[in-house]
Amino acid sequence: MNWDTWKKGFETYLQLERSLSENTVAAYLRDLDKLVEFIENQYGGLQPSGITQGHLDEFMGWVGTHRGSSRSQARIVSGIRAFFRYLLLEDVISRNPATTLETPRLQRKLPEVLTLGEIDRILAAIDLSKPEGPRNKAIIETLYGSGLRVSELINLKISDINFKEDFLMVTGKGNKQRLVPIGSEALKHIRLYLYGSRHHTPPQKGFEDTLFLNRRGRRLTRVMIFTLVKNLCKAAGIKKTVSPHTFRHSFATHLVEGGADLRVVQDMLGHESITTTEIYTHLDREYLREAILFYHPRSGHKKS
Repeated sequence: MNWDTWKKGFETYLQLERSLSENTVAAYLRDLDKLVEFIENQYGGLQPSGITQGHLDEFMGWVGTHRGSSRSQARIVSGIRAFFRYLLLEDVISRNPATTLETPRLQRKLPEVLTLGEIDRILAAIDLSKPEGPRNKAIIETLYGSGLRVSELINLKISDINFKEDFLMVTGKGNKQRLVPIGSEALKHIRLYLYGSRHHTPPQKGFEDTLFLNRRGRRLTRVMIFTLVKNLCKAAGIKKTVSPHTFRHSFATHLVEGGADLRVVQDMLGHESITTTEIYTHLDREYLREAILFYHPRSGHKKS
């Protein structure tokens, strides 16, 4: 068999047995192409069964020289490991040479966070006289008031909202459902939209229960939400790099700053691991550090 045959089998394995997304499968196949490129250039007709840990170490050295950031290298390691696990399952190899392949240490980048004042400016930039104004205000209030992902927001159904108990039934990654409390301001603006301007947008068949609709009565797209946020930030004079996910980061950061238990924040965000949520404790410490540098009389910072 040649590399193309193994690549095709690997693709089927990722799609059917691992149930990975289309984007992840495509990324893993690109990573495998990089390995094949290296092997063919350096070792000619070497087959997968002949590859050793030494070959992979050389490959990663080549990747480090030619392929950029440690984040890119870490993704490539993940793809190569997956490929050799597949070969092991298919009995093509008896020993996995990628087991001890080292992943570059990644520097954790703290996400951008909006202040309460900046969020108020963004909300104030919404033109409520326009037909889409009440909907857009409800969208921003919901993003910040419940920490939803974009995909969760656009798929939110009217039947997912419990107005009496003030919570949402959110369907997140892997179709896992969680209950998320939602603030009174977000609920107020959802009601205003739901019983106001949404009545002037007849939903198309299949979208009767979808909360946020476009002008054609269909579900909003991710691109529409990104565009909305970008335009509002420009109108509000916000210079930070802001995306819909920034409201999720801000939601979590403000909860942690206010003293919320990290496990509670984890549940509300739908994180599988507490380590993912722990980044917000780093954000909290960064906020405190900046406050000390700015306000403490011995910090050396000269306030204007």
